[in-house]
Amino acid sequence: MIQFKLPSAHSSQSFCYMLLLTVCAAHFYLLLLLLKTEHENVHMVLYSLSLHCHISLLYYFLFPSDPDLQVKVIPSTINPSLAKLECRSSCRLPDRSSFIWYKNGQKIQDQTSSTYEGNFPLADSYSCALKRFEHHPAPSVCVYDLSCNRVIYTERSICASRGSSVDISCTYSSYEHYITLSFWFSPDRSHQWQNPSQPEDLSKDSQYAGRVQVLETERGRSTLRISDLRESDSAQYHFTFKTQSFEWRSSLPGTTLTVTALQVQVIPITVHQSHMEAELKCLSSCSPAGRISYVWFKNGQKMMKEETSLYSGQFNPGDNISCALKGHEDYRSPSVYAPKLPSVSVSPSGEIIEGSSVTLTCSSDANPAAKYTWYKKNVNPDLQLLSKEPQLVFSSIQSSDSGEYYCTAENQLGKTTSEYISIDVKYAPKLPSVSVSPSAEIVEGSSVTLTCSSDANPAAKYTWYKENVNPDLQTLSKEPQLVFSSIQSSDSGEYYCTAENQLGKRTSEYIFIDVK
Repeated sequence: MIQFKLPSAHSSQSFCYMLLLTVCAAHFYLLLLLLKTEHENVHMVLYSLSLHCHISLLYYFLFPSDPDLQVKVIPSTINPSLAKLECRSSCRLPDRSSFIWYKNGQKIQDQTSSTYEGNFPLADSYSCALKRFEHHPAPSVCVYDLSCNRVIYTERSICASRGSSVDISCTYSSYEHYITLSFWFSPDRSHQWQNPSQPEDLSKDSQYAGRVQVLETERGRSTLRISDLRESDSAQYHFTFKTQSFEWRSSLPGTTLTVTALQVQVIPITVHQSHMEAELKCLSSCSPAGRISYVWFKNGQKMMKEETSLYSGQFNPGDNISCALKGHEDYRSPSVYAPKLPSVSVSPSGEIIEGSSVTLTCSSDANPAAKYTWYKKNVNPDLQLLSKEPQLVFSSIQSSDSGEYYCTAENQLGKTTSEYISIDVKYAPKLPSVSVSPSAEIVEGSSVTLTCSSDANPAAKYTWYKENVNPDLQTLSKEPQLVFSSIQSSDSGEYYCTAENQLGKRTSEYIFIDVK
């Protein structure tokens, strides 16, 4: 059996629910349903746990927010000096719930029932909390007199954006009219105190230097203002005061501050050629996220009617989306957007020599961060992905790697393709090939051409030589062709050529010319 108590659409009343679980000797199943209200989304899961027990029923309570406790004072009908305090909740509580009672901010030992009876001094105030939910105590109440010693925090929990300012307030009263000292402190900073059991004024803490103000705009009301919030400021904050004979204690929880750095999560739904549909979620470390109001911005403009942590819609490649906590609109999350046009670069930036190491880098401004893919022009991208990293690395680049390359940058909001980058690999001449034309029998007096060719970058320069002729004394030609317009029998013999550029020199094999 699952029972739910829900607030109305505009109610500030607490939202609570109770789960009644059936337990068997071997297993129990906890079925948590997806419950969606105007106040929050509760995402739940199905668990199966193995147990060895003989309990037939187990009550388990979940309070995503305040269990809404109040202390009810019930005067005694028999003795006017006696009274009974009852800790009440707007939620249905199990019969065996365990409670904690507080007197003047100090925990009372050995008081665990929902009621507390006795003779209560005029000066004292009392509060209660449900065990395991101590951060949501009831407001302190005076039993007989409204001027008892008490502190009531305006808010039990506050969520604020990093960099913003926050006001943490309380009202307080003293049974003695003259208060000698009052200040705010954080128990999380007790390691900095001279005496860990003696709270120290937060305004004197170096971590908060220049960022803390205490405002007393009216009697009995104090406000702690912290500016330029940091995530390390997430803590519990307490107010205390002293008189000549009294000190407000601090075991009663104060206000919990959570400082969050907002982030937008993108969940793609459908990708179209010109736009895409996606669901965006404003992620916050504050809890429960569903009870916090958000503001969404598209291309710098506030989007109306969107106050939840989720936003679904169509997004064009140039759109920028961000979110903020309501009331902290100046402290927005980083914008999310599709990748901008990627830039491509080559390293080293000078001449590329065959055999050297070369790296191509693709970079794009994108949030979420882009994923990159490298391709070579005129190569089917479906057949050959050169790299799925921002860098395309050639540890020993070859002449065959020359060509035009491009990359794509893609995230959940879109995909963009870079311009081409041309890679021109320089290399020494390959082994020259030699040929003779015409290829038939060579007859004296005929025209004959020998051709030398080599693959090289930059292009090779050629020189022709005849075997057994000193090359320093006789260079036959400095062209790719050696032409005999009327070949003679004395021209018979073996010939060879060289191909040379700035990177090296290669010599061909011999070609034999037999003049008939």
